[in-house]
Order: sequence, then C-alpha cells, then structure tokens
Amino acid sequence: MQNAVERELEVKLVLSLERSVPVPARLSYFTDDPYAVHITFHIGSESPVHWTFARELLVEGVFRPCGHGDVRIWPAKVEDRGVICVALTSPDGNALLEVPSGAVAAWVERTLRVVPPGTESTLLGLDGALAELLTPLPADDPWLSDPWPQDEPQDGEG
Repeated sequence: MQNAVERELEVKLVLSLERSVPVPARLSYFTDDPYAVHITFHIGSESPVHWTFARELLVEGVFRPCGHGDVRIWPAKVEDRGVICVALTSPDGNALLEVPSGAVAAWVERTLRVVPPGTESTLLGLDGALAELLTPLPADDPWLSDPWPQDEPQDGEG
C-alpha cells in the first residue's frame, strides 16, 4: 500500500538579486519510493517540471548546506524570513529557488514520521524479491546436481 505526503506551496524563482517570480509547486513523498522526494513546478508551460532527489539531501539541507552537482540545498535568511535555497542544474539551464523553510521543515518532518530514517529498505521488499529470484525451480534440478561426483569410485577403479 502506497502512502503519500504532499504539500502545495509557492516558491520563488530567483532571477536576480532584485527580482524573483512566484512559482506554484508541489512537494511529494511516496512510501513506495522511500529514498526520494519529488518536486513539481507549475511554470505555465504545457507540462510541469519534475525534479527527484534524495530525501536525505532535503533533510540535511534544512539545517546546513549540502549537495553537489545537480542539486544543492542550504538554509538562508532573506528579508528576515527563513528560506531553504535550492539550486538546480540541468543541461537545459540553472535555477535558484527560495522555499519557505517552515513549510519545508514541517513537510520533511511528516515524511520522517511516515517512514523513519533507516527503515526505508524495509518498504522496498528487496529481501522477498531476492529470495524469490534465487529460489530454485523444478526445471533447475539438472543444473543443481553435480554431474561428476568426486567421492564415488568410477567403473574399473579399485
């Protein structure tokens, strides 16, 4: 059974030091993908823009700078309000977003209550899938027996 933790919010797309534009966004977390968070930006185009990255990155980014490469996150103060800055890099370009820190921290806390850190792997069912994959089938019997037993004397040996 999949559970979802979602939150609609408005983020600011920073265009310059003096200018930013509001962008509607949705934060999503799904228990069937327990290591990831998803952000969907509705930028007025034909289809929304989706980003997926590690939940652990967002959890850490609420408190201190983190990330390398495509996603970097850090807490900051802008005009006396707490924000989480999210820098996204792709072949199509770069974006700097400011997300309200209170909204992000509350949403992250909800995801951590649904799936506590360290328990994510239990939701993936890897142990069961691996056991099923490695369970011999009747058709495997000829391949599982040793065609040349080592301990039995061969004809003519004595």
